Amino acid sequence: MRSDTVTKGKQQAPHRSLFNALGLTPEEMERPLVGIVSSYNEIVPGHMNLDKIVNAVKQGVSMAGGTPIVFPAIAVCDGIAMGHLGMKYSLVTRDLIADSTEAMAIAHQFDALVMVPNCDKNVPGLLMAAARINVPTIFVSGGPMLAGHVKGKKTSLSSMFEAVGANAAGIITDEDLCEFENKTCPTCGSCSGMYTANSMNCLTEVLGMGLGGNGTIPAVYSARIRLAKQAGMKVMELLEKNIRPRDIMTEKAVLNALTVDMALGCSTNSMLHLPAIAHEIGMDFEIDFANGISEKTPNLCHLAPAGPTYMEDLDEAGGVYAVMAELNKKGLLHTECMTVTGKTVGENIAHAVNKDTEVIRPIDNPYTSTGGLAVLKGNLAPDGSVVKRSAVVEEMLIHEGPARVFDCEEDAIAAIKGGKIVAGDVVVIRYEGPKGGPGMREMLNPTSAIAGMGLGSSVALITDGRFSGASRGASIGHVSPEAAVGGPIALVEEGDTIKIDIPNFKLELDVSEEELEKRRQSWTPREPKVTTGYLARYAAMVTSGNRGAILELPRQK
Repeated sequence: MRSDTVTKGKQQAPHRSLFNALGLTPEEMERPLVGIVSSYNEIVPGHMNLDKIVNAVKQGVSMAGGTPIVFPAIAVCDGIAMGHLGMKYSLVTRDLIADSTEAMAIAHQFDALVMVPNCDKNVPGLLMAAARINVPTIFVSGGPMLAGHVKGKKTSLSSMFEAVGANAAGIITDEDLCEFENKTCPTCGSCSGMYTANSMNCLTEVLGMGLGGNGTIPAVYSARIRLAKQAGMKVMELLEKNIRPRDIMTEKAVLNALTVDMALGCSTNSMLHLPAIAHEIGMDFEIDFANGISEKTPNLCHLAPAGPTYMEDLDEAGGVYAVMAELNKKGLLHTECMTVTGKTVGENIAHAVNKDTEVIRPIDNPYTSTGGLAVLKGNLAPDGSVVKRSAVVEEMLIHEGPARVFDCEEDAIAAIKGGKIVAGDVVVIRYEGPKGGPGMREMLNPTSAIAGMGLGSSVALITDGRFSGASRGASIGHVSPEAAVGGPIALVEEGDTIKIDIPNFKLELDVSEEELEKRRQSWTPREPKVTTGYLARYAAMVTSGNRGAILELPRQK
């Protein structure tokens, strides 16, 4: 065992003395040391219950003969960080989480790991770390929040943000807004729609790194505690059989995840995280993969914000396995992939049943014959951009309009709320990419303001930043190359015509190449917005959104 390096032999007597200081007995040091990576904190609603999950995991590990030892991972609440300087620190934590977990796991020579994440960047960050460390590892998340209820309708965080826009437009009263505020987020857990956290927790199941139910069992259900105990026991089986993350997270498993992503209608952020996870296993992930898979994968779910169903509904309908079973009816999955259950994907889903065909459409009656995400290219995004097309109304799938150009999110929000954006406009928010932001802020505030003011079916938004999973409408993000490196989005001028054609994967600036070249020659790089601290180091190393905003050492000139 790896832990023999710190527990066995006379040379390790100093190490054992430190384990003694921790209160470990000789019997505990004889057992495998299982690191439990806890993302528990008291600022993220999706993490406030993780202490209970961690305790259940510890019980499971102990019952199966291991010695559980907890260490932490950080996490940012994207909702609280939204719309201000704090959002620059969201995506960048993904790499901090991966790096710090790698450091802790290898420094202390754990034999196996149980990852306990929940919200947004710490799920992909820990998946990246699992691939790097490559000791037997299993995931168990904290689970989704239950939906809120306002005026007889289920609600989620996107409803709350849109209510702010509706209030600004005079559509709802201050009293209505207060009711949303008090009822939208009723329990702990990751926000109740198919946002980034729930997308990645569901895709963790598909990748084979979590047990069935990992993505959908609500945080407040006791079944979540039982799942955590089972995960603790199961990691000991993985250790015994020496089944490791890179045995599970193969190229075929990543393609499975992308396929189910299309069926579920996941957050566009999955198109940042899947490439980053793929990079850790040595897979060259081109985001163009998405269109080929999307063309043959039907969209089976319209979970909030795309539709009126929520994570609790998906769980009741049979969960992720039921979605996978529908897809497998047409042979769309690689069923031979190994998983943390010790069984293959095919074995896991063999007995899955779709219990609600309104929540999970049957494979022969999908919402659309194509998947939930699309990658658009053209002279405005030569390296690609991403849109959640399952959340775009039909009349906006093809759109042409004048560019309304803003060099930061705050200016765009002021214009939207000030009534300066009208039907037909294409709002362009730039210098918000991985380098330019830095940190690639989410644009939930402007998209929610547009939707709340009744412009969701007539105004598009394009950015080199990204969108929250709670965003809906013609919201096109990850435009690459970004403005900060001189991408074409930096050359757009107020009033230029932009053409969006989602069915044909096109994003075009209706300006001649001669004129673009003229503008390119006169363009000069902006001074960095941040020059000190972690954000400055991140900006120096980060790649464009089309590559997953991964970190690479600067190339020697």
